[in-house]
Amino acid sequence: MTTHVQRPRLADRRAQGAQARSATPLESHRGWAPPPDRADPVALLEEQNQARDADLVPVRHGRMLASPFTFYRGAAKIMAEDLWRTPTAGLTVQLCGDAHLSNFGVYGSAERSLVFDINDFDETLAGPFEYDVKRLAASFTIAARHRGFAKDDVRSVTRAAASSYREAMAGFAEMKTLDVWYAHLSEDELLRSVQAAVTDLSGAGKDRKALKKQEKRAQAVALKARTRDSAQALAKLGELVDGGYRIVSQPPFIVPLRDVHTIYPSFPGDAGELIEQQLAAYGRTLSPDRRRLLERFEFVDAARKVVGVGSVGTRAFIALLQGRDEQDPLFLQMKEATSSVLESHLPKSRYRQSGQRVVQGQRMMQATSDIFLGWTTGADASRSYYWRQLRDMKGSVDVEVMTPEGMTFYARTCGWTLARAHARSGDPVAIAKYLGKLDTFDAAIADFAKYYARQNDRDYEAFAGAVRTGRIEAANELT
Repeated sequence: MTTHVQRPRLADRRAQGAQARSATPLESHRGWAPPPDRADPVALLEEQNQARDADLVPVRHGRMLASPFTFYRGAAKIMAEDLWRTPTAGLTVQLCGDAHLSNFGVYGSAERSLVFDINDFDETLAGPFEYDVKRLAASFTIAARHRGFAKDDVRSVTRAAASSYREAMAGFAEMKTLDVWYAHLSEDELLRSVQAAVTDLSGAGKDRKALKKQEKRAQAVALKARTRDSAQALAKLGELVDGGYRIVSQPPFIVPLRDVHTIYPSFPGDAGELIEQQLAAYGRTLSPDRRRLLERFEFVDAARKVVGVGSVGTRAFIALLQGRDEQDPLFLQMKEATSSVLESHLPKSRYRQSGQRVVQGQRMMQATSDIFLGWTTGADASRSYYWRQLRDMKGSVDVEVMTPEGMTFYARTCGWTLARAHARSGDPVAIAKYLGKLDTFDAAIADFAKYYARQNDRDYEAFAGAVRTGRIEAANELT
């Protein structure tokens, strides 16, 4: 039996956006002040740590302690507890859930071309579009302040992200449905945009030498990304023993299967068999053609590998497979998926298995996704995992070398990309009508980001104080 879905007319969709603006004025997004009953930020991190590997929790803290910006990267739980109190227009999209600027970058499409997109979906969930916009905008304010930019530059960078989102959504509202779905930002388009920005800014009297340096950095990121594949991973993470490759041991950051009992005493004796069972279960979540491709590889070795900032302490493994011979490797990553931090105050995911939630959210938001995306339930049924290639031509910008002009360009790129991701699952017509044609929304979001960046500073100081007093432990990875 076919279910008939009632689709609203274009005029009704625009009316929904206009009504939302009346109910939740754009100016209402301005500012931020912590409520009297705001949760202790350190306690929220401690709550997350309870389900994480205890030996890695100090590593997580050490990475977050580096600066207010790295703290923000690991503090998605804290911001989720704040965002639910902020005004929303009632326009739902598939959220990234952790849309800070370092969770965007380039990676390889199935056709082996580079695309720019969001690349982290651990917290993905359906919810108000403003959540992602506010987290993205605040990340630019915090990063710009971290770089020591002047106040005007900080605000300009932040507004660029918000205005780009608004303007891009207006464009998607005018596009045909399939055109929105196929929209993406290719390597060539990105580099052309960089070159155009250099030309425009040079004409405006900006330092041409500094701008050309930014252009060269963008080209270098793309060039380096093209080298980041399983062969490169084998050179860095593998060692040849008795004619075959195995994963190197670099505890606590890389702990091979042969040593895994040192961190997981209760791990099953035949760990290799367990991983192969997981591989088989994971393969069943792939489409038949990709399952057949996976079956052309055989399992060689696996290891626990520490990744990220906020993810540190959740379980993550890498698996080395080989195809026709030892020089034909495939590295897969098996990463634990916990409940989204947004689920405390938003409706639960329609997917009961968190790994499936991540994979389906990623497929919804990305223009093109890793062909090896899949999921499994662990040997411990309380744990869920998602699978992907470890290195799939991934590349990202280095915040530490960004100039105001470079960060402004990057903010506009991320704003466009986030709007495109939201337009795939939400209603771009209603959202565009809500946002309007003026810069009222941009100014309000920039104002929110300014105040939330100050809150992040206070939270960071509370976190650093907890380390100093011994309430929590932070590891120095250099020692």
